[in-house]
Amino acid sequence: MSNLESLGHIVPELILGGMAVLIFLVAAAARKHMVWRTWLFPALTVAGLVAAIGHLCYHSATLSSQGAIFSGLLASDAFAVYFRILVITAVLVCVFISIGSSSLSISRSGEYHGLLLVMAMGMCFLAGANNLLMIYISLETVSLCSYLLTGWDHKRIRSHEAGLKYVLFGGVASGIMLFGFSIMYGLFGSLNLQDISVALNSNAICFSSVHNSALLLSLVFILGGMGYKIAAVPFHMWCPDVYEGAPTPITALLSVGPKAVGFALIIRFFYSLFIAPVTCSHSLETVTTNIPWLLILAVLSISSMILGNFAALVQNNLKRMLAYSSIAHAGYTLMGVIAGGQRGLEAVAIYLGIYLLMNMGAFSVVSIVARTTGSEDINVFRGLGKRMPVMGLMMTIFLVSLTGLPPTAGFIGKFYLFSALLETGGYWYWILAVIGVLNSVVALYYYARVMKAMYFEKPEGEIIVHEANTLPAAAVALVLGVLTLFFGIFWQPLADAASWSAAIFH
Repeated sequence: MSNLESLGHIVPELILGGMAVLIFLVAAAARKHMVWRTWLFPALTVAGLVAAIGHLCYHSATLSSQGAIFSGLLASDAFAVYFRILVITAVLVCVFISIGSSSLSISRSGEYHGLLLVMAMGMCFLAGANNLLMIYISLETVSLCSYLLTGWDHKRIRSHEAGLKYVLFGGVASGIMLFGFSIMYGLFGSLNLQDISVALNSNAICFSSVHNSALLLSLVFILGGMGYKIAAVPFHMWCPDVYEGAPTPITALLSVGPKAVGFALIIRFFYSLFIAPVTCSHSLETVTTNIPWLLILAVLSISSMILGNFAALVQNNLKRMLAYSSIAHAGYTLMGVIAGGQRGLEAVAIYLGIYLLMNMGAFSVVSIVARTTGSEDINVFRGLGKRMPVMGLMMTIFLVSLTGLPPTAGFIGKFYLFSALLETGGYWYWILAVIGVLNSVVALYYYARVMKAMYFEKPEGEIIVHEANTLPAAAVALVLGVLTLFFGIFWQPLADAASWSAAIFH
């Protein structure tokens, strides 16, 4: 397929990029017309995102019928389409939560919404990246936008601190991953994942102990950069401080968008390299057993679940608690990657879709409470069930779903993850499943602590409630809460979409 023909497969990205440029130009031209900024830029952003999602959904059969495009730089397949829809939806939810937020200056509304669209475009490219150079460029596009948006609230020193920490940690992780890419290019002489896979599984390369050591070192460095994006232990250090300091709508987006494409990247990278047809006399198992990549991922999964859940137990700030919770959920999701096969990757896809609903829903309620009380501490949630009964109910639904209890969608997501592990079979897979179940029990404690504060505790003093525009965020919370319950009972449509996306790795 020529580059001109390939353009038809990136129309959603062209829509997002074109709308971002338009918003930047309008923001520069209409700087004195402040009234425009309250509605024009969010409307343009929503229009661009909806158009991109509509194109992906309408042309999904065509977009997913091809393999590599742009000479192998990108993959146009069902897996990429699913994750592109997922991350664009996350940005769309973020835009609605952002409306009326005091941490987002109206004077810079155009730049803010333009950066959201550029970030969405970068995440879409990352979902289909099929080349080491394309992976790096897409990842840096997402990262640079994330750094700027994290430090967007110029009124709060914590936002500046979070942005600076994010830049420092992100720069180190990016450099480590790039060094891993350079080692891999030196070993195989190609940047394309399929070419590397063929070389890895061919007689052309006889892996000595030196080759194995170099490849293992390369994979560890690369996994460091990818693990940073999904906030898996030990690459999680940035997560609590960044989540706490960033504006709440951006925290909600960071908890889902980059994490989802991070998992898409890990799956495409490792499965393209190690789960590929054998093209030589060596069996695939013979070549790859020297590189214990599943064991490495299992260590990351267990560490993330344990540290994330136990660190969340002592947190009083809701954003910080949800940050450690997201680290634990990265560990849960890695179980699906480890299980592998159609069932395992289907479980990852369905869990990330459900995670978008329940986690962004929880952050939307946190945003509402923070706007009306000026705090994100658990103390201001005391009595919320009586002060704001609808939001208290929505928060309860999200917390129950994050725990993984029925009849919410979170139960379905964890059921798919654990069943994929058990179906894979094997002693170590059973141990990993048991560790996951035990960690879910630990998580129940700190989620129940918030519910207890909302319904069974009274505020220590009078909570001053401020007037704030919370209607868009409240509407988001209500819609996501209903969907969380709906997919907990009628999950088949989401399961079908996840199965469709994972079929390419079967």
